[in-house]
Amino acid sequence: MYALVDCNNFFVSCERVFRPGLEGKAVVVLSNNDGCVVARSNESKAMGIRMGTPYYQIRGLVEKGRLEVCSSNFELYRDMSARVMSILADTVPKIEIYSIDEAYLVLEGMPVHNIRPVCESVAAKTRKWTGIPVSIGVAGTKTLAKIASHFAKRYRGYRGVCMIDNEQRRVKALSMTPIGDVWGIGRRLAPKLNEAGVFTALDYASRPEAWIRENYMLHGLRTWMELRGTVCVEAETEAARKSICTSRSFASMLEDSEEISAKVSDFAAQCARKLREEGTAASEVTAFLYTNRFRNDLDQYFPSATVRLDAAANNTQEIVSAALSAFRTIFRQGYKYKKAGVIVSNIVPSDAIQAPLFGFDPQLRDKNDRISRIMDQVNGRGDASLLCLASQKKGPHEGYVRREHCSRRYSTSFDELIEIR
Repeated sequence: MYALVDCNNFFVSCERVFRPGLEGKAVVVLSNNDGCVVARSNESKAMGIRMGTPYYQIRGLVEKGRLEVCSSNFELYRDMSARVMSILADTVPKIEIYSIDEAYLVLEGMPVHNIRPVCESVAAKTRKWTGIPVSIGVAGTKTLAKIASHFAKRYRGYRGVCMIDNEQRRVKALSMTPIGDVWGIGRRLAPKLNEAGVFTALDYASRPEAWIRENYMLHGLRTWMELRGTVCVEAETEAARKSICTSRSFASMLEDSEEISAKVSDFAAQCARKLREEGTAASEVTAFLYTNRFRNDLDQYFPSATVRLDAAANNTQEIVSAALSAFRTIFRQGYKYKKAGVIVSNIVPSDAIQAPLFGFDPQLRDKNDRISRIMDQVNGRGDASLLCLASQKKGPHEGYVRREHCSRRYSTSFDELIEIR
């Protein structure tokens, strides 16, 4: 059995933990640059506010006091997520973190009659220790568990835990689930399935296997089998990423080469740090630039360039140097740039780096690696670059994006601790 633990309205819930005055109010959290809605409270959903709604369309509700708005505070959200996941990891022997606000508990060998009490205990402990409410869906497959979690979140009668543990409940749950809400189907495939007369998850699960194979091949077949109770998405550890991207839209359009190159350096340094945290290294570094595609009155330019390293690396010096080399080949004066980013790819485990026979200096590589490790130790887990390269922007990574409604980093910064009066 699998239990999917899903944090309710996670970004909003994180804000409410330290700002209890937001409880019961309509709240939304905005994307980078305060662009559009990426999280909503139940109250804001009831007002008809949809995901992706541009902020300017709801600004009037904020000014009238009918809606509270928060800028994204990802440092806070990441820390709260880590706290929730640590509670889950202490509860069962094996968990699989699916996203920042979701994780599967692998309930192998647990007696069925113990599952509900354990899940209710997890939900209560998570709420008490972190302040984050969760919904838990339990079923024999991950796809069914995800459906169960939707019911646990939607209907209060489940008290936060919904179990699909027999055939009757499976059929009822599938009959009440629109096909577009099924994990592995999504909104893009739903219209095509609707044209074929498939409107619910039960309609899909009831189709013949041959029809599924012919129209949706292996991926569709796996979803079909999972909906019918056969495990196809096995328990697995998190796979290594094929690439890592760090990018930002700027609060205002930029033209100065030095200013943009400093940001590219920072993005590359963040990519290098993520590689080290995951025990991997990359041999390709790509830099890209975007002008503002919404400004039809301005010239448009969307370049990118890739530099291949002699040997895969994860130290800050080599990754930043490669990113700047790529940047210098694509930057053109006369354009107003709105976004930049760095992608590291062709990723391998850091203990499986194959060095070339010629033109490679192992002593220099060892020196750069040691310096990067020292930088990590000094900088800690925060975003502030106490130690950084000269090409990087000094200090915290503020000013890249517009965050006019951002809360404090209550749990990760001594300068922004909650104040009690």
